[in-house]
Amino acid sequence: MTEAERILLDLLNVERLEVDLFRGTGSGGETPTRIFGGQVIAQALAAAYRTVDDRLCHSLHAYFIRPGDPTIPVIYQVDRARDGGSFTTRRVVAIQHGKQILNMSASFHIKDEGWDHQHPMPDLDTPESYPARTELRQKYLDRVPERMRSELIRERPIEVREVDHLDPFNPAVSDDRNQIWFRMGAAASADAKTQHLLLAYASDMNLMSSGMRPHGLSWFTGEVNGASLDHTIWFHAPVHFDNWHLYAMDSPWSGQGRNFNRGSIYTEDGVLVASVAQEGLMRRAQKKP
Repeated sequence: MTEAERILLDLLNVERLEVDLFRGTGSGGETPTRIFGGQVIAQALAAAYRTVDDRLCHSLHAYFIRPGDPTIPVIYQVDRARDGGSFTTRRVVAIQHGKQILNMSASFHIKDEGWDHQHPMPDLDTPESYPARTELRQKYLDRVPERMRSELIRERPIEVREVDHLDPFNPAVSDDRNQIWFRMGAAASADAKTQHLLLAYASDMNLMSSGMRPHGLSWFTGEVNGASLDHTIWFHAPVHFDNWHLYAMDSPWSGQGRNFNRGSIYTEDGVLVASVAQEGLMRRAQKKP
């Protein structure tokens, strides 16, 4: 297990303060200036899971209300909305500085039976056919200020390989289809609940950039004032995140200062394990005088 993987697993191990009150670490995620959205979602789901027995999450719906402060912990308050015969519902509020930064509803379902179908996975080359994220970022070191270089190439827990990589400093206008392969080796020993937490964390990676691709934008161009507004995940099948998964994303719409993005997550052999949707803020950045 790498140090980055250990840090992520520790982040997902929220501390119980009271029966339905938990505390999570704010620092250590993907981004240094604010808490990575996937981190808050995964910790909120971890808190909810601590109040649920023998059922797995099948869907969650989260709203990002304020930016998270990575310098202090996050408090998660769980409301046991319903414990039914087949479904369990939880509402989780994440709090910093006495204010909500996220609220989330999650639903948990017994193992059930029904009819099966799914859309097929896109036909792509194997993950090893594409360069690793660490290799790509090394190419751009001389294009960022020296103070930011260590952050750019810092070891990350999730291994990522982009299918159609764009230069982040000069991205070409491109199709909104945005696909990555990702996995985390240390997930091999994780239980089913932790697999969900890891996938929830990773589901916020690269998603909003789908809506930037048709406009030749990226987080590095300085033209976008952006943030995730909400995030939804539906879990369909067992997750084993130590294996490669394809995250096939697209953005069917942007307008009015927002963009809408969606994703399908498949195992390498084509099983659809989760679907994701997110709306993000995509305003024009104000130029400094």
